[in-house]
Amino acid sequence: MPCQSSDELKLLVKEAKVCTNYGKVADYIPELGKANPNDLSIAINYPDGRCISAGDIDKKFTLQSISKVISLALVLMERGSPYVFERVGMEPTGDPFNSIAKLETMAPAKPLNPMINAGALVVTHMIKGDTVEERFHRLLTFIRELIGDDTIGYCERVARSEFETANLNRALCYFLKQHKIIQEDVETLLDLYTKQCAVEMNCLDLARIGMIFAMDGVDPLTGKRIMPDDVARICKTFMVTCGMYNASGEFAIKIGIPAKSGVSGGIMGAVPGKFGIGIFGPALDEKGNSIAGIRLLELLSKNYRLSMF
Repeated sequence: MPCQSSDELKLLVKEAKVCTNYGKVADYIPELGKANPNDLSIAINYPDGRCISAGDIDKKFTLQSISKVISLALVLMERGSPYVFERVGMEPTGDPFNSIAKLETMAPAKPLNPMINAGALVVTHMIKGDTVEERFHRLLTFIRELIGDDTIGYCERVARSEFETANLNRALCYFLKQHKIIQEDVETLLDLYTKQCAVEMNCLDLARIGMIFAMDGVDPLTGKRIMPDDVARICKTFMVTCGMYNASGEFAIKIGIPAKSGVSGGIMGAVPGKFGIGIFGPALDEKGNSIAGIRLLELLSKNYRLSMF
């Protein structure tokens, strides 16, 4: 079913787009720095197959940290929650997503949650397989199943750009390896992780993934269960408590839905039992979230009473 343009959403996008003037693209990753800061688009995917949108929803972008939710779901299915949470915690942090500070003060030195970079690297480390290619194929197959599209791939330019500039993530990996939380070659893990972050899609694809999470892991169009409901529940809980970096508390109060952002400017929302949201707006605030995307969600949540709380 084609995605229908919505006049109502167009007005909200127009109002939120003013915020792009106050944001900045993630130019510390050179390829992401090429994005147009004025872009803003949204798609909303309903369980009955309907979709409404505004903006250039066909424009592709990379998942970046949104991929952390998907890799977590995959690893929970492959390893089980006791295995996963023995190695990564469940608690929010007030620190930036790429901080090493808490690792140095925690004993054992396991990351606080899977949504910060240290935790996400540990989760990616748990993806089963003997090679980067095999492990990445497992993740990509899962993403393709969520969307229902076998053509989904990754952007090699972005992956390479991230790999070459991933010195903070290298530092996190070496610290985690020293404490035996990670037990593989650091460059191998970063190769896999940067490919994961560079998986590419558009707003409609992202909204569809959000819709699967919103429907507790079931694809309502086919009736197929793609992930157990408990896995979907755990992921949505992390999206509420940690999904918007160290702005998650404010986001929960102002907007109140499970959501995950990425530094490419993407935001995936999952309104429980109702619909999925995909947003792309590459101008970021100081926390690394899409500045106009958050404003757009504020307007949506206020107008349609989306908050869970």
